[in-house]
Amino acid sequence: MIDVRNLGKSFTLHNQGGVTIPVIAGAGFSVAPGECVALTGESGAGKSTVMRILYGNYLAQAGEVRIGGLDITRAAPREILALRRETLGYVSQFLRVVPRVPTLDVVAEPLFALGVAEDAARDRARALLERLRIPQALWSLSPTTFSGGEQQRVNIARGFVHPYPALLLDEPTASLDRENRETVLSLIEEARARGAAIIGIFHDLEARARVATREIDVTGFSPRRAA
Repeated sequence: MIDVRNLGKSFTLHNQGGVTIPVIAGAGFSVAPGECVALTGESGAGKSTVMRILYGNYLAQAGEVRIGGLDITRAAPREILALRRETLGYVSQFLRVVPRVPTLDVVAEPLFALGVAEDAARDRARALLERLRIPQALWSLSPTTFSGGEQQRVNIARGFVHPYPALLLDEPTASLDRENRETVLSLIEEARARGAAIIGIFHDLEARARVATREIDVTGFSPRRAA
């Protein structure tokens, strides 16, 4: 489902004389349906960079990244948008939404984009918001005013509202209490059981041990560490 081959990424610091900083070189791995692969490595090793390349936020300088058969390193913007709409979900650490949109519609929006009937989409959103313990009194409010933990749970609900075949999870249990952490881990296990291919960053070692089927240490793909 996810296939990464000889991936390379560097950053050019134009405000520092064009210095080039290599971040990833020769990265290669694959994730099959039903797997949850945890990216590991020390801070700065490139975990978040790999995730952003997989989602199409960063452009790779070398290699291929195929998700559901589409090589996103060469795909047109409309193809990447279609991939995100239909195939690839992403739960980031930060909620980014249009202000003043009610929380219920923020969560249901991925289903609206797929043409799901509004009532059905909102029913699915309600079920997830209830499961993640977001008080019903908040559903009509914009989540931009919520606490960090509440925003994280809205982000998770939005990421799981559609049964994406592939999922990227960046610290999905951060800022959560014990009960909500348990709910999120159950959602990940359910996604694996239905055949989703999942890549995650988990600094929560117990969570990683529970949901990850294997680990990939991205330090081995860092040219700075190898030098």
